[in-house]
Amino acid sequence: MSCLQLNCILLFLFVCFVFCLLLLILLPLLLFLFINITCYHLEDNICCHNKWFFLNFFPCSSNRKRPDVKTTTDWFAPIIWEGTYNRQVLEKYYKKLNITIGLAVFATGKFVDQDLQQFLQSANKHFMIGFRSPLSIKLCAALKQPVWKDFNYIYMENLDVYITEHIQHEVNFLFSMTVNQVFKNDFGVETLGKSVAQLHAWWYFRHAENFPYERRPKSAAFIPFGEGDFYYHSAIFGGTPHEVVAFIKEYQKGVTSDNRNGLKSIYEHYLNKYLFINKPTKLLSPEHNWDPNFRTPPQIKHVKIAWHSKSI
Repeated sequence: MSCLQLNCILLFLFVCFVFCLLLLILLPLLLFLFINITCYHLEDNICCHNKWFFLNFFPCSSNRKRPDVKTTTDWFAPIIWEGTYNRQVLEKYYKKLNITIGLAVFATGKFVDQDLQQFLQSANKHFMIGFRSPLSIKLCAALKQPVWKDFNYIYMENLDVYITEHIQHEVNFLFSMTVNQVFKNDFGVETLGKSVAQLHAWWYFRHAENFPYERRPKSAAFIPFGEGDFYYHSAIFGGTPHEVVAFIKEYQKGVTSDNRNGLKSIYEHYLNKYLFINKPTKLLSPEHNWDPNFRTPPQIKHVKIAWHSKSI
C-alpha cells in the first residue's frame, strides 16, 4: 500500500470520526430546538399540559415570552403568567375532549353573604367560559364538632365525601376556592392540570427564608429552614378529583396526628407541606390571586382574581 493510499484512508477515517462526533453533539441540540419551536408554535399547548415525555426530557421554556418572571419550576412544571399561553389553542384542544370543570366554594366568615354574591356573579362571568363548569355550593353542618376540627377541616371532610359520591363521576378537573375572592378577568383552561397550586401574592416576591411554614419539628406540617420551593396560597387549589382527594386524605392524617400530639397548625401549612412532598404539575402566578391592598408590581399584567383578606 502506497503512502498516498494510506493517507487517503487515514483522512477518510478522520472525516468519519469528525462527522460522527458532530452528529453526536448536534443531534440532541437540533432535536431540542425542534421541540421548542414546536412548543412555541403551539403556544406551549404540550408543555403547559404536562405531557410526560416532553416535560421530563425536553421541557419547553416560556422565558422568551416573559423574561421578567420565572415561568418553569426546578421540576419543569409551568408557572402560568399572562403571555405564556394561547387560550384559543388550548380551548380548541380541550373542547375536543368535551371536558367538565367543577368549582367548589368554601364559604365562611362574617362577610359571607356579601362575598358569596360577589363570588358567584364574577365566577359566572369569568370562570371557564365556554365549558361546562358546575358550581358546588353545599351547606355543611358544623355544630357539635370536636374542638380540634376547625371550619377548614369540616369543609375538607365534607368535600371528600362529596367528591367520592358525586363529583368524581361528573367532572374531569376540580377547583376548590375560598369565597373571599372576586374574578376580575377570565380564568380559563390554561389553569388546568393534574395538580394545580396557587402562588401566594404576599410571599412570592420575598426570600424563601421568610416563608411562614410550620417550623415545629413535631408537627405533621413541618418544613425545615432551608427547604421548601414556594409558599402556596390556600385560597385556590385544584386538579383532578383524584388528586384533590389525595391531598384531603393527607391533610386529615396530618391534623389527626398533630391533635394526638397536642399540636395545632393552620390549613395552609398542611397544604404547603403536601405540595412540598408532592410537587404540583402546574403553578398559577400571583396574577391569579392578587391582593388589591398591595401595590401592583410591573410583573402583574392582568389580575385574574382579587383576594380580599378582610373576609378571612
